[in-house]
Amino acid sequence: MATPAERIRILIADADRIHAGRLRHLLEAEADFLVLGEVDTGTDLLRHVRQLRANVLLLDQALPAARGREMLRELAAIEPRLRIILVTDGVHDADLVGALQLGVRGAITRYSGNEIIVRSIRKVMDGEYWISRATVAELVNAVKSLLSYAREARARRRKITPRQQEIIASVIAGHSNKEIAQEFSLSEDTVKRHLTNIFGRLGVSNRLELAFFASHHDLTDAT
Repeated sequence: MATPAERIRILIADADRIHAGRLRHLLEAEADFLVLGEVDTGTDLLRHVRQLRANVLLLDQALPAARGREMLRELAAIEPRLRIILVTDGVHDADLVGALQLGVRGAITRYSGNEIIVRSIRKVMDGEYWISRATVAELVNAVKSLLSYAREARARRRKITPRQQEIIASVIAGHSNKEIAQEFSLSEDTVKRHLTNIFGRLGVSNRLELAFFASHHDLTDAT
């Protein structure tokens, strides 16, 4: 049996107290898991992360006052070694790639079976990523769509302006349109126009495809 020091310390952050209770009951049945507590708001979450030094956080995407990517940045600043697993009703591709860029280690659906939940925690503790099957399908489809553009990558790169390269770099870093606008002293409408032009020139349709394409073809290098 694992000693207290060897047990995986888990914090549950879930707006649904019934679902949080179900998770606690499941996880406490595992001899090597230690549930540190449950929180149901973003404010309580930050306080508990500072105090409890959890290894794994099960984070409900719908948590009140969680503030999306801003919350992920704050969590990374407070406890860089914290492994975060998103618990969601469904992950949009752009949301997922942004979350992964900000340090999230896994994503499961709210309806995942017990075995999946337990396995996801052990996998991220082993240094791996855990993505639900449905989410993997989204990523695979995005990658497939990008491969069809590979032959034209060099020509497309020539169409990207230095400002657009900067915006692409910010997208890959997980920044929102508002944050990009503030970074470059632009209006949000201008950022949206830049992104529309970038999508059109590269033949991609969303931020996930843009991130994959840019990473594979070095579009953030100003050459």
